[in-house]
Amino acid sequence: MTHKLVIAEKHSVARSIAAILNTGAKQNGYYEGRGYIVSWCVGHLVELAAPRAYDEKYAKWRGEDLPILPEPWQYTVCEQTKEQFSILKKLMGDPRVDGIICATDAGREGELIFRLVYELCGCRKPVERFWVSSMEETAIFEGFERLKPSTDYDKLYQAALCRAQADWLVGINATRLFSTMYGKTFNIGRVVTPTLSMIVNREAKIAAFQPVAFYHAQLDCDGFIVQSERLQDRKEAERITSLCEGKDAIVSSLETREATENPPRLYDLTSLQRHANRLYGYTAQQTLDYAQSLYERKLCTYPRTDSRYLTEHMVASTLDLAEMITREALFHVPATTLRNPARVIDGSKVSDHHAILPTQMVAEADLTILPSGERNILNLIMARLMCAIGEPCRVEETVITVECEGIPFTAKDSSTVDLGWRAYDTEFCATLKGKPDGREPQDRQLSKLDKDMIFSDVAVSVKEGQTSPPKHFTEDTLLAAMDTAGQRDAAPDPAFAGDALPEDAEWQTADLRKGLGTPATRAGILEKLVKTGLVERKGARKTTVLLPTAKGASLIAVLPEELQSPMLTAEWEHQLRQIERGELEPDAFMRDIQEMVRNLVNTSQPIKDAHVLFPDDRKSIGTCPRCGSHVVESPKGFSCAKRDCRFVLWKDNRFFASKRKELTAAMAAVLLKEGQVPVKGLYSEKTGKTYDAIVVLDDTGEQFVNFKLKFSRKKR
Repeated sequence: MTHKLVIAEKHSVARSIAAILNTGAKQNGYYEGRGYIVSWCVGHLVELAAPRAYDEKYAKWRGEDLPILPEPWQYTVCEQTKEQFSILKKLMGDPRVDGIICATDAGREGELIFRLVYELCGCRKPVERFWVSSMEETAIFEGFERLKPSTDYDKLYQAALCRAQADWLVGINATRLFSTMYGKTFNIGRVVTPTLSMIVNREAKIAAFQPVAFYHAQLDCDGFIVQSERLQDRKEAERITSLCEGKDAIVSSLETREATENPPRLYDLTSLQRHANRLYGYTAQQTLDYAQSLYERKLCTYPRTDSRYLTEHMVASTLDLAEMITREALFHVPATTLRNPARVIDGSKVSDHHAILPTQMVAEADLTILPSGERNILNLIMARLMCAIGEPCRVEETVITVECEGIPFTAKDSSTVDLGWRAYDTEFCATLKGKPDGREPQDRQLSKLDKDMIFSDVAVSVKEGQTSPPKHFTEDTLLAAMDTAGQRDAAPDPAFAGDALPEDAEWQTADLRKGLGTPATRAGILEKLVKTGLVERKGARKTTVLLPTAKGASLIAVLPEELQSPMLTAEWEHQLRQIERGELEPDAFMRDIQEMVRNLVNTSQPIKDAHVLFPDDRKSIGTCPRCGSHVVESPKGFSCAKRDCRFVLWKDNRFFASKRKELTAAMAAVLLKEGQVPVKGLYSEKTGKTYDAIVVLDDTGEQFVNFKLKFSRKKR
């Protein structure tokens, strides 16, 4: 009997697929039954090989060996996942298997994970692609009924491979180049470094900011306040005050008009991460993890999407979801028949996946037992759907102009005529501790006034204000900046539920975006910045800001523009999207990356007095016998702080290893000071016994430092 081999990205997904296919019990690394074998990858089983795979000389970091430009590229199996790779290789070679179904995550990275395993296993069996946006049972059945040829996704794979190779080229070469140049180990990346640059530059603007005072003259008209235009000169404000004090003022115009506030769009991953950061203080990674878990629990659709629309065939199912939410949501959903799914329907703006939605499985789940993070994210997704298909919020605005001595003073207020979609938003926000909506009822004083009304003997005062500096980046605002890093001109629309930055600008469609990274990768970028000590999180949970460390700021200070430019990196990401669509050849993209790396290596020079930026905080254990600089300890040995000196005492050197002794910091310090050190219990490979001797430092200035033994007279 022939079998189809189904390969998922994670064990949990494979288990769900196997249950629906009814394959039977788990075997060693796979499920088998009813004509299917279902197995899984464990993340990236295969990765690009390290530099030393191309030449042993690359095991050491040396500036003269750069640039490293692999041709052809080599790949290796990750050490920690070799067992699962062996299982997949055996299954691919199983003669019963006549075809393979790729069921890794339906996106760029999922495609890369499968293709690299397939290629390294040397498999040539036909492949079909399983592509779904939901792990619901009906979606999985439909996915198997409409499998597509793997060749339909060749462009997606090429874009993924270009992304991986470009990251390798920039990361490996730039990291080694500037680490050897400045004698410090840096972490430089194609996307990570421009993101760090944005944070550093924001802090520089805050530090350089000089507040500018401005003034308003204010009239108190029987209890309500109107004010003049903004004035830069206090004397002018005081002149107006003197002119109008105690005089009569007249209402010269009173205009009331109705405005509408359209519903927000559905969530893509970035807008979900931003909103969850504002409301709950979740990091981008936490939100992604919660959403991924909900996806695997079949409670929401695929989260790593960059689309905020649905396709035309989803109108009926969207209305069904709204009915389900009305019954099942943990917040009150106002009863209304005014729902307009057409607002979120536009297949031309759906890329690989539609916007994030809850699924009908919510009706069968006990939401109260979900972990709080997952429950909060699911509530957000349900609330957003109800808002997005709601009617516009209608607001009545009143603007008044009062004239005194020929000088106009204005005021305005507003009231809600019809909440529309904000009825859902208000009910949802009522369940939050902070109640962030902030739309409190107002006492509409202006509506009580009439045109030509006169106020006698008005009181006048000067109100002083100051311009404000830019704000520190939060994960919300940094994600927004990353999303539009390549957009020079952006004119966003109004926000949803008090957004710090707008989410719903029409220019934020997948085809027009030129951002840093992708929605799927940005959380990892932020976590890497924090983990490598280049950025730190500070503040309370909901007000946590991202600040560069001294190390991060110093790194940006010495790097050339091409490595830290958000515009350039965003353009590369745009080109990767063009590769996906077949609009750009992969070779052309990679040639540009290689040329940039060559220029970087050939033209970069250390900046003057860089040692001030990178003080060596490692403890000195002695003086280098070659150049007189400090010798400092590292995890692998004791090396000269002057990188081009190359004097190093390796902890795992053959001399001490053969004698079953470890070179300690205390021993190395004595060797550097005295040139020799007495050691007890040295092992003799010849006799199998131990002995005591004096180890002498025998440095001839060559690549490796040598040692020799000397015995005391007493021993002889």
